Amino acid sequence: MAFKRIIPCLDVDNGRVVKGINFLDLRDAGDPVELAERYDHGGADEIVFLDVTATSSERSTAVELASRVAERIFVPFTIGGGIRSPEDAQAVLDAGADKVAVNSAAVSDPDLISRMADRFGSQCVVLAVDARLRASGSGWEVFTAGGRKESGREAIEWITEGVSLGAGEILLTSMDRDGTQVGYDLDLLSAAVTAVSVPIIASGGAGTAQHMASAFDTGVDAALLASILHDGDETVGSVKEALLGLGVDVRSLANFS
Repeated sequence: MAFKRIIPCLDVDNGRVVKGINFLDLRDAGDPVELAERYDHGGADEIVFLDVTATSSERSTAVELASRVAERIFVPFTIGGGIRSPEDAQAVLDAGADKVAVNSAAVSDPDLISRMADRFGSQCVVLAVDARLRASGSGWEVFTAGGRKESGREAIEWITEGVSLGAGEILLTSMDRDGTQVGYDLDLLSAAVTAVSVPIIASGGAGTAQHMASAFDTGVDAALLASILHDGDETVGSVKEALLGLGVDVRSLANFS
């Protein structure tokens, strides 16, 4: 059975987990390793760490964080933010990460995706896309540098290109819904699922299990959660139990292996 995945996301800034709304007004949400360990024990299928200011401040991804996390958790994890070369990715993977996520650097240099896929395999390369509905209502604009810069690229077109270059998974975040807990952008997710055949992780807007179930109905493979977990409104376990009650096939603690 192909279970739908529940993936906590930890946005990291200067070694601390932060969370905001629409990528703004970031607040401290705790220690990334401690939170990751809690979510691991609680039944998370994977965990994603994103250094949200690495690109804007020209810092490198914290290899030390990957090493610390690898010592404490047992589920697969992805690290993104500040990865600008296959060498950057190699360092993170060598430290224990299972996948690397690229965003801004890939927009600037799309061939980076191909170079990484050739070296590590597509299964290790996640293309992270931060998208906002265009003012015209036609398509979604791709933003880079932690949501600070418009790229001039349309999100679905960029996702299609990224997959053709070798991205093995798409982490698709709706900036309009980020941190709002009002539900995912289902139109955005549906358009992405229709455009490509690789797994898609829905991100931005999760507030209830029904929101996740609706996202899964579009055909996405995983749901990214942040605010509702960090704020203590839900646990991974409570989310999964609710999803099971809604008929979504997720791996519960009882069948977790």
